[in-house]
Amino acid sequence: MKRRKLPLNALRAFEASARLGSQMAASFELGVTHGAISRQIRVLEEFLGLQVFEGSRSNPILTPVGEKLALRMTSTLDEMDAAVHECLNDGTSTIDLACLSSFAMRWLIPRLHSFYKLNPNIDVRLNTNDQKTARLSARFDLLITVLGPDEKMTSTDVMLFDEFLGVVMAPSLVHSQAITSIEDLDRTPCLRTQTRLNAWEIWRESSNSVGVEKKKNATIDYEHYSFALEAAASGLGACATPLHLVTNDLKIGRLVAPFGFIGTGYRYIACQKRWPNKQTAILCSWLKAETMRDLSPHPLPG
Repeated sequence: MKRRKLPLNALRAFEASARLGSQMAASFELGVTHGAISRQIRVLEEFLGLQVFEGSRSNPILTPVGEKLALRMTSTLDEMDAAVHECLNDGTSTIDLACLSSFAMRWLIPRLHSFYKLNPNIDVRLNTNDQKTARLSARFDLLITVLGPDEKMTSTDVMLFDEFLGVVMAPSLVHSQAITSIEDLDRTPCLRTQTRLNAWEIWRESSNSVGVEKKKNATIDYEHYSFALEAAASGLGACATPLHLVTNDLKIGRLVAPFGFIGTGYRYIACQKRWPNKQTAILCSWLKAETMRDLSPHPLPG
């Protein structure tokens, strides 16, 4: 039987977008622009005559057809990848890593190049999942997740870092609104994300603002932290965020944290889903070293 000519680039772009949860993350992984990913998905939908995503551009959701296709495409590409590596016999290993989408986009993906430089024979295949489930599917080798203050680690879990929460905003907003105290935050909109709606409450309870009379701020909600933090950098308001999501922005002065960061009691850990092996141990060691180097264990000054 003659094989149908398949849009392979379009299928690859779709699979990465579905697996990672966003076209932006797929563009990072595949090394192309966000626009190129969007065009390839349109090519696929035209080829199928069906939609694979629905909803808004900022929050695309897989259609039933898309869900079915994504499942088959991920397993198919996994098999292709394994077959190629087997032919090459180059000793390359693949680690299936799952983590929160904001963590992947704003911390992990920008740093993976340094891991690959040190470990060229280990591939990290990213999957994103924004549900707080510390014991996820057994098909993942490693899961980076969050433990609450009262939750306990297992013997195979690796501690990465403690979470610190702070309020960030554009330097121009600090100056234009004359923000010098926590009470002054009443003059600016609160930017929130659907994935952490209680961030402002946690920060206020942990900071010196306990007991301070709170006025009704305008509140703007975003689907993911990536959008809320971009809005903050554009001067649209202030955002309560974990430190690890804004380290680069703070270093270059794109965002400032006038009141520093406060420990929440939450911890980020790496769960080893399968029997620990040399490759996952290498990745865990790198993750721990990167977080220790990149994230101060103490609140930062504003």
